[in-house]
Amino acid sequence: MYLTHTAHWQFLGLLTGVVAWILTMATAGLNEWRLWYVNDVSVINSGVAWVGIWRACFYSHVLPSTETCQSLSFSDSFLPAEIPSAQVLMILAVIFGLAGNISAAVAMRLAYFSVEEQGKIPAVFVLAGTLYLLTATTSMVPLMWNMSSVLRNGTIEFPHDSYLPAAPARQSVGAAIGVGIIASVMMLLSGMLFLCYRYFTMNLTV
Repeated sequence: MYLTHTAHWQFLGLLTGVVAWILTMATAGLNEWRLWYVNDVSVINSGVAWVGIWRACFYSHVLPSTETCQSLSFSDSFLPAEIPSAQVLMILAVIFGLAGNISAAVAMRLAYFSVEEQGKIPAVFVLAGTLYLLTATTSMVPLMWNMSSVLRNGTIEFPHDSYLPAAPARQSVGAAIGVGIIASVMMLLSGMLFLCYRYFTMNLTV
């Protein structure tokens, strides 16, 4: 009963972690990491291109209702270091986040329903909190790195056949980075909730 009544904040942490993990996956898949504004609208008729970590897209005169996309691969030599690094780190963040949610769910099951296995609770709570913090860190690094590149108007030497300029007239931070930062903060809060959970062992022996 003691554990059941003292683990409600950790249950909230689990729910927050699940939502944050979904947002982390969305961040990895969204194109809007960078918004590139171009003056030449002869090809990019909208005047803006969306540059993500997996592809860069824009609307053209040829297919005005369909996005034209240039795939970005880890092996592409023209990519700046922050993009292939983000590909790797965001995949790791999704994996760590999934493992954190599974660990947190096991921790809550032990706290709420288990009597015989309560000795395992500290280790599982620490594991869940550590994985959440690792997820937050792993996703925050590429987000901050790419945001820094946007703020200093960093360039990407796209191949000529992609019809994307090497440097935009200006660029701004896309919605994906904002979503990712929110997800990372939520992961951080979840991790702290699980790591800050303490209970007295004498209550387990009563």
